[in-house]
This record gives sequence, C-alpha cells and structure tokens, in this order.
Amino acid sequence: MSATPVVTRFAPSPTGYLHIGGARTALFNWLYARGRGGKFLLRIEDTDRERSTPEATDAILRGLTWLGLDWDGEAVSQFARRDRHAEVAQEMLARRHAYKCFSTQEEIEAAREAARAEGRSTLFQSPWRDADPATHPDAPFVIRLRAPREGETVIEDAVQGTVRFRNDQLDDMVCLRSDGTPTYMLAVVVDDHDMGVTHVIRGDDHLNNAARQTLVYQAMGWDVPVFAHIPLIHGPDGKKLSKRHGALGVEEYQAMGYPAAGMRNYLARLGWSHGDAEFFTDAQAQEWFDLGGIGRAPARLDFKKLENLCGQHIAVADDAALLHEIEGYLAARGDEPLTGDQRDGLLRGMYSLKERAKTFPELLEKAHFVLTSRPLSYEPKAEAALDPVSQGILRELTPQLQSASWDRQALEEAVAKVAEGHGVGLGKLAGPLRAALAGRTVTPSVFDMMLVLGREETIARLRDAT
Repeated sequence: MSATPVVTRFAPSPTGYLHIGGARTALFNWLYARGRGGKFLLRIEDTDRERSTPEATDAILRGLTWLGLDWDGEAVSQFARRDRHAEVAQEMLARRHAYKCFSTQEEIEAAREAARAEGRSTLFQSPWRDADPATHPDAPFVIRLRAPREGETVIEDAVQGTVRFRNDQLDDMVCLRSDGTPTYMLAVVVDDHDMGVTHVIRGDDHLNNAARQTLVYQAMGWDVPVFAHIPLIHGPDGKKLSKRHGALGVEEYQAMGYPAAGMRNYLARLGWSHGDAEFFTDAQAQEWFDLGGIGRAPARLDFKKLENLCGQHIAVADDAALLHEIEGYLAARGDEPLTGDQRDGLLRGMYSLKERAKTFPELLEKAHFVLTSRPLSYEPKAEAALDPVSQGILRELTPQLQSASWDRQALEEAVAKVAEGHGVGLGKLAGPLRAALAGRTVTPSVFDMMLVLGREETIARLRDAT
C-alpha cells in the first residue's frame, strides 16, 4: 500500500502584509510538499471580520507570488466555511464531546475573581458541563469542548520533540460562539482535516494551540497531523523581530532589490540547515529539506548573509529571467518602466553587470552607461578626467576604433597602441575613456562598455566628450 501523500498548508490572517516570518513558514511548507511530490495549499484565515481586509489578502498573494511559492488549487477562505465549522460543533455536541454552556461573561468573570481570591486556578470550569439538558434555559449559549480533566495531552512534535500538557491546565474551550460563529481553534482543525493536511508546519507560538486542537481531532475521531513548530525569527540583536530591525514585509524586500531566488535560499537557511551548504538551488532545497534539519533555537536575521547569497544568485541567473525580475523591482518601487532600447541594452550587457552585484540597485548602478542616453551629463570627477590632454588622446583613438574589428581583442589592441604612442599605460587612458562612455569614473570595464554600446554609439560618445 502506498504512503499517504504529503499535504501542507500556509494559513495567514489577512490583517496586514506578508511578514518575513510568515514567508519563511510558507517556504518550509512549500519545500516539504514539493520535495515529496505532495500538495501545498493556501488558506486565508479571515474569520476576524473587523481586521481582515481584501487589500491584505492581495498583499499576501503578491508576496507569495514574488517569492515564487506556487500553491495548489484555489486559496480557501476560512470565513466562507463557517457553516461547515458549525456543523462539526453540532456533531461534537451529539457525540457528547461538547456541551452547551449558558454562563454569561459576568458569571465567568465572577467565578475567576473568586478563584483568584481563594488562590485557585482561574481556569473556568463551567457549571453546565454535566447539567441535565432538561434544565437548560431558553437563553443564548456557547458550545464548549468537553476536555479531559485528568491525564496528559502529548504532542510528538517533529521539531520540539515530545511536549506534554497536563489536562487539568487545559480549559473547555469555546468552539461555537453564542451568535453561531466558530472560534479560530475549531475552524483550524476542521479546515486542516477537510483539506487533508498531513503536516502542520507553523511558528512555535502555536505550540500551546496544538494541545487544544488535538483534543478536537480526538473528539471527532480524526487522524492528528504531524506537528512541526518552528522557532520564530529574531533580529540581529537576538530580540523578537520588530520594525526597529528594518523591513518586515516581504514586498519591502522586493522593493529593496533582492532577487527572489536569493530570498528563498536565505529564508531556507534561517533556522534550517543541510550540512555546511549555504548556497543552493530550489531543486537542491526541495530534495534536501526535512523537518529534522530545523533547529529549536530562534534564528537571527543577518542582512550581510542575505546580500551575499543574493549576489551569488544574481551571478548565476538566466539573463532574461533577471531582466524580468528587474522590471518587477522597478514596478514595486513605482519607478518608470524601461524603454525598449534600455531593455535591449541591459540584456546585451548583463554578462558584465551581474558579477559582484548583490542587489538590483547595485546592478542598475553599474548599468548606468547603457541606460542613459546622449548627451551624457558628466559627474565632476568624470569632467576632471576629460582634461585637454586626455581629450586629445581620445580624439586620436576615435578613427582607430572606427576601423577596428568590434571584438574585445581588437579593441584592446587599438587602445593599447594609442596609449603606447603617448607613453602612457592602459590604466591612464581607462579613466578618460570611462568618463567619455558613461559620464562617470566608476563603471564596468571600458571594453565591456564598448562591446555593449556598439561601434556607432561608442564613437558618438567619444566625439561628444572631445
């Protein structure tokens, strides 16, 4: 008999952007499912109607799409399934695994106050738990889970190990409110069961929820999924990630010019490891990723490591794919789109631009020479490099380039010959050449610029500068 196919899910609340911690949770679920030929599902937990917004849902979907985390089927709305959740609450009631509780908020608070005064546990114990249904009043009620009062609930967590919860510390949680709406705790279990989720991989801030949710699975006689609670991400200072550490939303990272492949690689390494591997492809990540490689300690965000990995991914990326992602970056920033000529020039020059660029702003900075157009504006240093002597040498070089074959060796020979004739080294001529071709003194190699610009544009720029 074949093993049950793996089904994972990512279940964000649409109350804001896709947080970097949520993005890593989504990535871990995606990697685990994709590496095992399973399914990765998306559920929008929009039961909090006051705080959930369509804009936040759109932001989450955009963030996942930019990261390249594709999900199977349509995204499921938790709110749309509220009738199904209520149906399960009624079924638990019929099985006597749940009961109607008529206690009012005032009565619950009074019971807690009394417990506090007597030094007892403030866990509310409903007087309706074992009440005869014949004594039920005609009044609003909630449906509570009839949780066991003795023994333990044990979670065999794939990351945290065996975690035990004393049942006398778990309350009879509300599953259905008095207005007939389900609580989050019930909805999550029903959705995970109905969606066939086999592995629940989520932040360890949900570990306590796992105990209470396990009781719902048991009450319904359903298989409990494998739980894997992953440590949260901390800032570089070891404190919980917050605004003071910089960007929190995934879309902010896109707008800062980090490539998605570098982000995926970095987030995968944030709290998970495979030997000493730092740089790896998606295919390798999917093949290697397992729950055993996730550490129990919180991971720390490190922007230097992120930039280093992003630089490596830019260097090996396909040129056309890189151009497409750069266009997405410009759109995310609200910048002007590239013209057709700029796109063509970037593609031609990509081989010389992607080495050692850690982000798209760095790459575009190097690409200035091909993105700008005549007449060039010269930076002060570039203007200083174009002194009368240098201009004279460039004027002499121009006809030599007109008749040279337009390949690297021929261009190098032509420039070297003119430099030699003036008793200067090639390096001495490179400064004025950079200034003439780019209007700047920090650029890619002058020969790369000439090859990318082409004969006509190169000569036109030299003439403008002299």
